[in-house]
Amino acid sequence: MTYTTIESIATGNPPLRKSQPEAAEFMTQIESLPEPLRNRLPAIYRGSAIENRYSCVSDYGEDDPDAFSFFPPTWKLEPAPSTKERNERYREAAIPLAEDVSERALRQSGVDAEDITHVVAVSCTGFFAPGLDVEIVKRLGLPPTTQRTFIGFMGCYAAFNALRVADSFCQSRPDARVLVVCTELCTLHFQIEDSLESVIVNSLFSDGAAAMVVAGRDEADAQGKMAYTEGRCRLDDDSMEDMTWAIGDTGFEMGLSSRVPDVIADHLEDYVDDLLTGNGLDREDLDFWAIHPGGRRIVDRAREVLDLSDADVADSLAVLRDYGNMSSPTILFVLKRILERAATGDGAPPDAGIAMAFGPGLTIEGALFQRV
Repeated sequence: MTYTTIESIATGNPPLRKSQPEAAEFMTQIESLPEPLRNRLPAIYRGSAIENRYSCVSDYGEDDPDAFSFFPPTWKLEPAPSTKERNERYREAAIPLAEDVSERALRQSGVDAEDITHVVAVSCTGFFAPGLDVEIVKRLGLPPTTQRTFIGFMGCYAAFNALRVADSFCQSRPDARVLVVCTELCTLHFQIEDSLESVIVNSLFSDGAAAMVVAGRDEADAQGKMAYTEGRCRLDDDSMEDMTWAIGDTGFEMGLSSRVPDVIADHLEDYVDDLLTGNGLDREDLDFWAIHPGGRRIVDRAREVLDLSDADVADSLAVLRDYGNMSSPTILFVLKRILERAATGDGAPPDAGIAMAFGPGLTIEGALFQRV
């Protein structure tokens, strides 16, 4: 039997780190934002359960618009940067960030660069070709025969699609060593619009990247490692418009309905029970829950419907607090936190757990992990 094991996870962020109050202060100075929304903005940011976020846009750290390099030098922030300009900044910032987390994941795994057989790159916040997958192969000195896959525009749950692909590689080729890299620069696409929805989106999202090395291993080599057991998807029948991600003239535009936490919650129990029953388990067999912290209400509703404890969702809320919602890398930040705590002896190593994330569709994607 071949197991698909987690060898390492590395995470990273752009250099600019701002507290949530500082981010709110920046946004309240934007003159083109209607005054009623500016007045509500501090309370919305305070209620987000986020303390810090990261951005590749240095302007968010400036007090004087004359120092802006991305936006026009005025507090109106108009004319807004075009999609082309945002995508060019994406390329400048995404490549070194993806390279950094990939190099560290590779080093931590103990897998040599020449042994990597596949790269799966994930992003929904920018595009270019040759893409991140090629840049990673070149910059890390991976074999020119490395097979590459790119997963784009799937949003917050895309890491699970990448893991499903990586698992297929490992199960079909037992010597597979797969590097999964999720890179998102969400703050490039903040929109200054006369809508509460836009203000809420701007209060949640952040920039980050995560890389994971997974390997195909036989039972002897896999002993003690956390293995990917099965991934599963559930698509809601009637929520296509509740979360959207579209390309506009001035960046990518997000639609985010207030219904999202409740729609997700309606499906969570059946989703979890189907995944566990298919593997001969029930909820009492799980040691951890890695829930994508898309926002505080999403985590709260998951805790409520799944009857979870504060400890069960502590890692998800800690990632939300320290980083905000980074889209696809976020769940890997949560998994890394869970596995590192186990490795340092803070509690018994987990034997089994579920990770899940949510995105356009509305879709729940997730996976069961078990220690070999």
